[in-house]
Amino acid sequence: MMIDQTLSQLRQLKLSGMAQALQTQSEQPGTYEGLSFNERLHLLIEGEKLERDNRKQQRLLRAAKFKLMANLRDIDYQHPRGIQQSQIAALAQCDWLRKAQNLLFTGPCGTGKTYLACALGHSACMSGFSARYYRISRLMLELTQSKADGTYSKLLRTLAKTDLLILDDWGLEPLKAAQRNDLMEIMDDRHGSSSTVIISQLPTDQWYEMIGDNTLADAILDRIMHNSHRLKLRGESMRKKLNNLTHGEHLG
Repeated sequence: MMIDQTLSQLRQLKLSGMAQALQTQSEQPGTYEGLSFNERLHLLIEGEKLERDNRKQQRLLRAAKFKLMANLRDIDYQHPRGIQQSQIAALAQCDWLRKAQNLLFTGPCGTGKTYLACALGHSACMSGFSARYYRISRLMLELTQSKADGTYSKLLRTLAKTDLLILDDWGLEPLKAAQRNDLMEIMDDRHGSSSTVIISQLPTDQWYEMIGDNTLADAILDRIMHNSHRLKLRGESMRKKLNNLTHGEHLG
């Protein structure tokens, strides 16, 4: 049959979304018989676009390597920690990414900073932005290894082209001299062209001490804090609260 030949040719051309849409039309002729040629062709093109968008989203999510499979719809706004649903809803529109602005999460351990960052990263990928999650110590290790195997410049280019870079556990350990220089390279490349999320238990006024060199600290933090959004979380650890509930405490 001609329809089978057409479907085969579409798949050979890697137009699987269009092929699926055409197969649906052929299997449900009564649904589409009243449509014009242009209307049916439009539906085929829409099917291909949807398929490609879905593949791109899944590819971006795999490449991001988020620590948590977080989603904005699952955020708990009942736990008192200083965030408002309107704040997150505004950030979910990704306008801050289009403007290459940064986002800084600070607050005690267990208040959900990483979850919120990964949820916003997930939202970014679903909107077509590339993202990458790193614990800062892992990123520094990868940079050190890339210098040894000759891929340092390639890694810097990859980081510079990533729309959203999420750096977790910022400030757990002071930076060494080489790490300060690496961080300066990264932030200078990204400044004004892409967005960075910083997740830290330390308040921002302690970040200078963590970086450890006043001149470089000024340069790095100027690039991070300029035109940034800041969310300061507070309250008791959500993990502690969950553990208490699991063991039957505070069940009123």
